[in-house]
Amino acid sequence: MTQERIRNILIVDDEPYVCEILFRWLTAAGYRCTIASDAKWALEHLEREKFHLVLCDIKMPGMSGLDLLNIVRTKFRDVAVVMVTAVDDRKTGITALELGAYGYVIKPFERNEILINVASALERRDMQLMSQEYERNLAEHAKQRITAIRLREEKTVSRLMAALSSFTGESEMHVRRVGLYAGALADSIGWTAQKVYDIQIAAMMHDVGKLAVSREILLKPGKLTTQEFEEIKKHTESGAEFLHGTQIEMLDMAKEIALHHHERWDGSGYPKGLAGEEIPESARITAIVEVYDALMSKRPYREAYSEEEALEIMREERGRQFDPEILDWFFRLTPELRRIRQESEVIRLERKFAG
Repeated sequence: MTQERIRNILIVDDEPYVCEILFRWLTAAGYRCTIASDAKWALEHLEREKFHLVLCDIKMPGMSGLDLLNIVRTKFRDVAVVMVTAVDDRKTGITALELGAYGYVIKPFERNEILINVASALERRDMQLMSQEYERNLAEHAKQRITAIRLREEKTVSRLMAALSSFTGESEMHVRRVGLYAGALADSIGWTAQKVYDIQIAAMMHDVGKLAVSREILLKPGKLTTQEFEEIKKHTESGAEFLHGTQIEMLDMAKEIALHHHERWDGSGYPKGLAGEEIPESARITAIVEVYDALMSKRPYREAYSEEEALEIMREERGRQFDPEILDWFFRLTPELRRIRQESEVIRLERKFAG
């Protein structure tokens, strides 16, 4: 056995002759052994030295071998344990294995029986440690891949939103805030971290269909005619068509948001006239936060509302335009949304002066 592969084994038994014979057999087989006469001494050795395997009796003065097994499997998780005991009881054996023992040898034992159980336990331990290391490496690799993909997604969406802002005259910061608000609201109602990330990006694309609408209509300072409003309404379906067929979950969510964020809880919205929970939850969330930010933003045809005025307008639409339960969560979240808006304004000013 090479120096790197020498295994340290702790023998725990209150019978000196058992310790002696195990020590002799295992040392002859190339293992490095240490003896402890009870569980207390065993724990002190485990605290000071690295062991690969513990051979442990069950009935000992003070702490029992099963109690020691439980501590080892909890505190020294990389250490394998094999019980070597005179307790020839099926129930006790099953209990030991359930607690995490790698084997159960009944006294009196044969030399080969000990050596085979020790080798088997160490092999199982090695396989488990290799599996855990593989899973950690796989998880880290997946995390790095996801991070890289997210960065590419965010850059792509940012470029698209910059183009949309230039075309529609709508502030790029408005689009970014809608995404941040949607993520915060989704998180507050219990969405998973992955879905929160998805809606934070997807909600930014709610008005992407406006790229298919005449700029003359989009930038008109006065009231729209009926015909012009019908043209504006088409941006929902245009946006869904633009985002169709990607087979990417985040963009699939962006598609449903683009199509349905002008639906109303009472069924009087467009383009499909969906009502209540027929409207995808992502679109119901986005509808709330988009209106919140739009009301507090200056438009060609009106000045910005104060937050108090905006919240009052939205409160009147509870159960009509907006999902009442999600709107209630939204109102609880307004301090966080206010913080996001303030940080967004700082970023806007920094960019303005930097440019």
